[in-house]
Amino acid sequence: MNLQLENKLALVTGSTAGIGFAIAKALAAEGARVIVNGRTEARVAEAISSIRADIPSARLEALALDLSKAEAAMETTKRYPDVDILVNNLGVYQPTPFQQITDAEWSAIIETNFLSGVRLSRHYLPRMKATGWGRIIFISSESAVNIPVEMIHYGVTKTMQLALASGLAATTAGTAVTVNSVLAGPTRSEGVEKFLADMAKSKNTRSAEVEREFFRTVRPSSLLQRFATTDEVAAMVAFVASPLSSATNGAALRVEGGVVRSIL
Repeated sequence: MNLQLENKLALVTGSTAGIGFAIAKALAAEGARVIVNGRTEARVAEAISSIRADIPSARLEALALDLSKAEAAMETTKRYPDVDILVNNLGVYQPTPFQQITDAEWSAIIETNFLSGVRLSRHYLPRMKATGWGRIIFISSESAVNIPVEMIHYGVTKTMQLALASGLAATTAGTAVTVNSVLAGPTRSEGVEKFLADMAKSKNTRSAEVEREFFRTVRPSSLLQRFATTDEVAAMVAFVASPLSSATNGAALRVEGGVVRSIL
């Protein structure tokens, strides 16, 4: 399927690894020009090199800035005043008991997971409306619906993203601009790979057994019963970023393997 993304300019925040990297690669494969973002020049260069190794024709731009910082968002919009597609993927997580989460840790995770998207959307959304086309996508999580007790602050920021996306979408009525969220489920990213390897080593077992145990005890509602791949999540995002998704707006789209069992 041709997603009609040729010559579209996409900014994917936090795209040097994991889901963000897979999204950047998927958009590049469809002909979009992609701004690859990470905190360091080295990580960004490594990601760009990896994408070009698989997609020699990829048109990629490097943006080495920490977009959890307000000044980095300002610098980004100066370098790239207009984009066609904004994917707010930047996010962090850290399992911590609720009573141990400090005010500083709450502020830091909100700055990264939520306010990074607020700042960029505040700049790009009016310009998308003015030019007559655009896509804003928030990479949320099933944790927005099933708040994980082991990292409540993370789940709260993912719920905040859903609320923001819904409100922004309502401002696009009658335009060709859409704002949507994608709820990713447990996904095999770099962090998950390390988690599986560390757990397997500590229990003297295999990573595959740790994964099976995770879905038996931690996410038993999953229909997939395995970690999704980053490419599986990216495929949904690439479609939502395309002109073909024009009738999808204000939606919270699930790529979470059936962990969330509610009908709506």
